[in-house]
Amino acid sequence: MAFDESLAERIRARLGGRAGVLEKKMFGGLAFLVRGNMCVGVHGDSMIVRLAPEETDAALKKPHVRIFDITGRPMKGWLLVDPPALNTDARLQKWIDVAVAYASALPPK
Repeated sequence: MAFDESLAERIRARLGGRAGVLEKKMFGGLAFLVRGNMCVGVHGDSMIVRLAPEETDAALKKPHVRIFDITGRPMKGWLLVDPPALNTDARLQKWIDVAVAYASALPPK
């Protein structure tokens, strides 16, 4: 599956300069890891966002947000945020901040 390179570039620009950030092809798209833990990624034209599992239900109530499920077994804490919810730099940054905070709180891999 191809992924939206312009979205990947927008994410790169916001994660650049952070220590411990790694880019890796995963899930048929592109993932960004913090200290070895996935935080955000690009899947098609949507952004994968990893957040605390207990925050999943509240996040799913927001427009253009859905569960990330490519296996038929969805997991709490993994979302897809569709392009309309990422149409400004501030909106994109908000999701990145949520994901980086969660990934940074996990033990390094």
